[in-house]
Amino acid sequence: MNDPEVPESSRMSFSARLATRWSDEDNQGVLNNAVYLTLFEEARHAYFGSLGLLSHNQFPFLLAQTHVRFLRPGRGGEAVDVEVATPRLGNSSLEQVYRVRAAKDGEVWAEARALLVVYEPASGASRPMSAGFREAISRREQAQARTGPADLP
Repeated sequence: MNDPEVPESSRMSFSARLATRWSDEDNQGVLNNAVYLTLFEEARHAYFGSLGLLSHNQFPFLLAQTHVRFLRPGRGGEAVDVEVATPRLGNSSLEQVYRVRAAKDGEVWAEARALLVVYEPASGASRPMSAGFREAISRREQAQARTGPADLP
C-alpha cells in the first residue's frame, strides 16, 4: 500500500488546534485509530467553516475514502494541530490532505488523504461543485502558496 502523499507543512493551507480526550486512548494506552477520523472531520469542519461554506452547519459533500498512515502513537488529553490542504478540485469531488501534530513538541502522529464527493441531499447523487465553493477553496490554496498557512486562533 502506498503512503498518502501529504505535502510538507509549509504547503498546508490551514491548521486547527484541537484536543484529544483522555478517554480516546485504547487498552494499549495510545490514541485509538478511529479518533483520527474524528480529528480530520473536526479540522475539515473548521476549514470549510472559516471559508463560509457550511450551510446550516452541514457539509455539502460526503466522505468517499480516507487513507491514513500512523507514524507515532498519539495520546489522549493532549492538544494537537491538524494541518489541512486541498490539493485537488475535480468536477464533483475534491481531495484533502491532513497531518496531526502534537502541539507541545510538533511530533507528527499521522498523515492522511481523503476523497470528498459533492452531492445533492434530496437525490443522494453526486453533483458538480458550485462556482462559489470552488472559488473559495482556490483562493485559500492560492493565498497559502504566497503567504503560508492560515491558522485558527
